[in-house]
Amino acid sequence: MPRLKVMIRNNQKKIKLPTGLRLLVRKCCQAVLVTEEFDKPAEVSVSFVDNREIRSLNRLYRDKDKSTDVLSFPLGENGVYDMNNETGALLLGDVVISIETAIRQARMYNHSLEREVGFLTVHSMLHLLGYDHETTPLEAAKMREKEELILEHLGLTRHKEYSEII
Repeated sequence: MPRLKVMIRNNQKKIKLPTGLRLLVRKCCQAVLVTEEFDKPAEVSVSFVDNREIRSLNRLYRDKDKSTDVLSFPLGENGVYDMNNETGALLLGDVVISIETAIRQARMYNHSLEREVGFLTVHSMLHLLGYDHETTPLEAAKMREKEELILEHLGLTRHKEYSEII
């Protein structure tokens, strides 16, 4: 199993993060690396923000003036990553999740917040490893299939009932 350091920051004050959410994010990140047979030590940063902050980031980096659920900022290209010289770990990149939007989408799709945050984390981790659903319909289908496989392995199936967490 690859050695993975996941740095998680809660950069918002509107919503208290539920107990266990940080552990879930770590498990999702690890599951992606195992599934993708990524066997090198790695580091990834995950931040929880509010809708205002993710909108600002989306406008700044993607020229889209609207909030979104998750943003991925890969630090590598074509399997080549910068390295943390102190640890030897590859720097995969940053994941930014709007907890406000994750809660709204969990309600909208009638599943748990755990499922939604798990999906957003897995989705972004795949982006950090070079997957891009916006290139072709085939790439989108491949990415979606991988996401569901990983989430199923983690026990985060689509059809769990929504649980009120907050």
